[in-house]
This record gives sequence, C-alpha cells and structure tokens, in this order.
Amino acid sequence: MEESTSREKILKKVRAALINQSKSDPADVDFDSAIFHEAEETPELIFAQQFSDLNGQFVFCENENDFRDNMLALVQENNFESIFCTDSRLQRMLKDAGVNFSSDMDKINEVNVGVTGCEYLIARTGSVLVSSKQASGRRLVVYPNYHIVVAWTSQLVFNIRDALKGMKQRYGEQPPSSITLISGPSRTADIEKTLVQGAHGPKEIFVFLVDDTPI
Repeated sequence: MEESTSREKILKKVRAALINQSKSDPADVDFDSAIFHEAEETPELIFAQQFSDLNGQFVFCENENDFRDNMLALVQENNFESIFCTDSRLQRMLKDAGVNFSSDMDKINEVNVGVTGCEYLIARTGSVLVSSKQASGRRLVVYPNYHIVVAWTSQLVFNIRDALKGMKQRYGEQPPSSITLISGPSRTADIEKTLVQGAHGPKEIFVFLVDDTPI
C-alpha cells in the first residue's frame, strides 16, 4: 500500500508538471557567459596541478634547450628504448637532444615509448587534447607503454570549450575524424574492482611544456 501511495505521489507530480509547463523561451539561454570563476593562478600552474593529481608526470621547460636536457635525462634515467616519433618538429628536437628514435610505421606495434605533440592542453581538467589530424595519427597515443607529449605554452587553454573553439577555427569544415581527451594514464577497475594502469593504453604519460612566450 505504501509503495502504491508513493507511486501515485510521483505520478501526480509528473501530471502537474505536464499541465503547468514552463513558459521560458529556449532562445533566451546564455551560451556565451563563463560557467567557471576566473582563475587566480596561471594556466601553467593550474594544468600542472590538475595533471599531477591524475598521476601524470609534468615537466616545465623554459625553452627548447631546456627541453633537450630534460628529455635526454628522462630517457637515460628510465632506460627508454624503442622510442617512436612521426612529428617532423619533434624529430628535430629529439635529434638535437641525442635521443634515438624510429618513425617506421611498419614497426609501430613494437613501440615502447611514443613521442607526440597535441592540439591543446586543458588547464582546468589537466587534460591533453589530441586528434587524428596530427602527424602521430590515432595509434601512437594508444600503442606505447609510455606516452610523452611535447606542448608549448601557446597551446594552453583554460576550458574544453576554448579548445573546441580553437579546433573549429583551425580545421573549419574539415574537422578531424577523431578527437580525444587524455586525462592521465590509462586505467580501469573493471576486473575485481582492482585499479590497473595501462589496461587500454599507456601506463604512464609525461607532458613536457615548453615556454614559447614572446620575450
């Protein structure tokens, strides 16, 4: 009886809502105003904090020379081998750093470390936005055990909306067939509720943020 009464109460509210429908005009909805409060910290600091909270490894580089030193140190400290990179700009930077890499697509299944660029970094969520139109394509952000992203401070935006707006301006009527947000290493707890990293992609992700602010 109690269940039936509760059901009747809910149905009564539904009927009342249908009879007294809202008179608001959807055209009056404000899609342009900011949803979140303006950040007090710099985008670089916000991204670093959020990305680190997601178990990402963050390295800030003052310039490309600093990147070369940090990159070589990372490779040597972790004994990274089978490094793969298809981005011409990043290939030059890796060569300058003395880091050996491959770009033979026939051997991509053997890759252990993937080095890619990105479209944008999202400060508020600590996420990396990549797309299929990058030189790395779809596979290089999924296949390797370790994913190294090289980005510049000019690619930092605060919200996902800002990144999508930039993508629309960049690609116009020919957007990428795939746009992906990466928020930390791949992880799942589907099996016996035990958290496992690297289940569906890289088990570790590094972001090297290179400062390209005009002096």
